[in-house]
Amino acid sequence: MVVDRTGQNLLVANFGSNAGNGCVAVFPIKKDGSLAEASDFIEYSGIGVHPQRQQGPHSHAINVSPDNRFAFVADLGLDKIFIYRFDAEKGKLTPNTPSYAMLPPGAGPRQFVFHPSGKFVYVVNEIQSTITGFSYSAGSLKQVQIISTLGQGFSGTNTAATLQVHPSGRFLYASNRGADDIAVYSIAPQTGILSLVESVPTQGKTPGNFAVDPSGSWLVAANQSSDSLVLFRIDLQTGRLTATGQSFEVGTPSCVKFLPLN
Repeated sequence: MVVDRTGQNLLVANFGSNAGNGCVAVFPIKKDGSLAEASDFIEYSGIGVHPQRQQGPHSHAINVSPDNRFAFVADLGLDKIFIYRFDAEKGKLTPNTPSYAMLPPGAGPRQFVFHPSGKFVYVVNEIQSTITGFSYSAGSLKQVQIISTLGQGFSGTNTAATLQVHPSGRFLYASNRGADDIAVYSIAPQTGILSLVESVPTQGKTPGNFAVDPSGSWLVAANQSSDSLVLFRIDLQTGRLTATGQSFEVGTPSCVKFLPLN
């Protein structure tokens, strides 16, 4: 879920509704911070090609464009990024033209992020352990690259989990559950093309989530199956990760967020 950039609405993606299908909803935010009744609701239909993971729609993530004019939904079950024109005043989603960007069959798009420049979008594909890079302009996504999240030589079972662009816009990080590492990429400033720099073990199992701090100096990996948070130092010139030796025991950590002090 995400609060739109005006602070007026909460946009929510649901992996499955009561009917079993993925859906999205918009809830106006009242002045006291509580939520009003949904101002919009969209439920999807269809299936993908994967026999276990794509038997129906699974809306996994929702986000808004830097200018707040568009909303995007990653549906793991349908291999699509749905694109909507977003009216923040009315809390309404209207299908854009085109209404979606297609991922490769069986990719399983899970999470996505905008580059700080607003020119690129990156989608991590859970099932195929890949990242799809798009160029972005005014609600339009154009695929420019597909790259594996796995280092050379890995042959086990893996699902890619989440990703984040470094605050500088120079690097991208993605986590792997199975390989149990963080893939580090450099980002070409003009094209947005990714190049793998290294794959760094998270010193635990199933890093479903991680976060880079606002200064870009630190990364905290959440090892969900081994109950630990592990701290890494980020080299601001190369993007490479170095373990600090600090880890913290936390039961089944599934999400890491940095909060401002003020």
